[in-house]
Amino acid sequence: MTPRLPLAGVLRTRRPSDIWFKPALSSVAAVAPPNLVLLALGRLDLAMYTMAGSLCALYAHNRPYAARAGILARVIVGMLAGVAVALVTASLTTNAVVLVTVGALLAAAQKALCDATRLGPPGNVVLCFISSACLFVPQSLGQIPGHLALGAAAGAWAWLVCMAPALVRPHGPERRATAQALRAAAAYAATDGTAEGHAAARATGYTAVQAAWQTLLALPATGPGAAGRHALERLVVRAEVALAAPADTDPEPLRAWARALRGTRRVPHTGAPGATADELFGVDAERAAAPPSLRRRIGPLAPLALRTALGCALAGYASLALGVGRPYWALVTAAALYQANLTLTWSRAVQRVVGNLAGVLLFAAIVPLAHLGQVLLVLCCLALNFGAEALITRNYWLGSVCVTPMALLITEFAGPQHTGELMTERAVDTLVGALVGFLAAVAVTNRRAGDQVERAVTAADRARERAARLLAEPAPAAGDLEAARRALSGALAGLRAAVEAASGEWWQRALPQERVVLAEQSGHRTLAGIVRRQATRPAGDAGTRTEDVRP
Repeated sequence: MTPRLPLAGVLRTRRPSDIWFKPALSSVAAVAPPNLVLLALGRLDLAMYTMAGSLCALYAHNRPYAARAGILARVIVGMLAGVAVALVTASLTTNAVVLVTVGALLAAAQKALCDATRLGPPGNVVLCFISSACLFVPQSLGQIPGHLALGAAAGAWAWLVCMAPALVRPHGPERRATAQALRAAAAYAATDGTAEGHAAARATGYTAVQAAWQTLLALPATGPGAAGRHALERLVVRAEVALAAPADTDPEPLRAWARALRGTRRVPHTGAPGATADELFGVDAERAAAPPSLRRRIGPLAPLALRTALGCALAGYASLALGVGRPYWALVTAAALYQANLTLTWSRAVQRVVGNLAGVLLFAAIVPLAHLGQVLLVLCCLALNFGAEALITRNYWLGSVCVTPMALLITEFAGPQHTGELMTERAVDTLVGALVGFLAAVAVTNRRAGDQVERAVTAADRARERAARLLAEPAPAAGDLEAARRALSGALAGLRAAVEAASGEWWQRALPQERVVLAEQSGHRTLAGIVRRQATRPAGDAGTRTEDVRP
């Protein structure tokens, strides 16, 4: 099976993220104070170490604050661990081949851990950029504790910056995720499940619902916010109901509930007369289930980790062979390419090349202003930092247009550089990293993607069979039908994600298309049957709820 490698649409822009300004403002607020302090002290050459901590402010903006605190702390520890390995290596050897090899291994480990933990954007790219750059900074063992302390201090400040909005809107992330799920479900319901574009709308809806559950399940099971969390969970349940029975759903209440979640107003009630505790039985069961171990989650990612290690290493070696002075740029370019499958990796390679080359031209326009003084140099970097985060959700290449000149200007913190040479090296490293990195992705096939589809089909079939057995019973036990519906909904979402990942892979064996289509069709019919069964139960039926399917 050979995937298509499209060009059409790769550079097309989309609507920005609902919270595009949050990472943009947070990154500026986290980077500016440390850089300005170093500027006042005349030690901008140390900015690489403070930025290791400051750039952690780019992470976890879609997570609830209760979960964000721990996630950010782990990101900071992971960032400092990578920097520590890089600095120790740089202090022990100046052999460029060894440095590139260590950088490639670090990049592979960062890729596997970020994907296994579902860290989210910007993923492993920022971690790889900082650790790879630190490999090529002259270092001694005695300097390392001080440099790590600078990173830790900046990381602590970044943590405070990212947690500060909780003082104003403590439940903002989970409310936004729920509202997005409601809007996506309403968009699918508006198609009645049959109109043009219904398949894409359904996939978008299930993705948004799964993201909302991931957000809500990250919240503490008990505590003062439990009532509000349960109200949000009921709204997401209504979104799932709409996805299961779009023809029986009025999209307007879904949209109204989504609008009502703005600000800090009370979470709206669904208006379901029988919305009792059994409605969230499946949610509670999922919350109580132990998540798979990190080792089990990393296992299927082995091909992606191998691609990253091989591609980054070869890109760095090729850059060295060409005599480029900063081979870590090629290494980071390769690390930034690798996505869930080869087709997505190709798209990212095109976006990276276009964005970086455009960014080199932007650097040529900006650098005369930055050379007027170090204050302007720092301000230009801050402006580009904001622009990168503001634009990257519209399309990756737009963000790269700002990231590239920012990275080039950062090299001037230690002293003025030769502009022409800097631009040439960056352009060459971009092309080398993208070409070699993509060829490594072609060479390392992901045969496990097909196995994932087989397992996903089997899981969906089992979930449907269990739900069908419950539907056949005259009076299922309290909450069992709801738990079965949630399990089947999650299995179908997982099946679709596995198929999409495998469909874009190279040299993949033929997928079981008939089984996939049958599993999806029968699964969605069973979901609709469950929803209608729940909607028609009498109010006094023990263990059931009387809810109109029309939310």
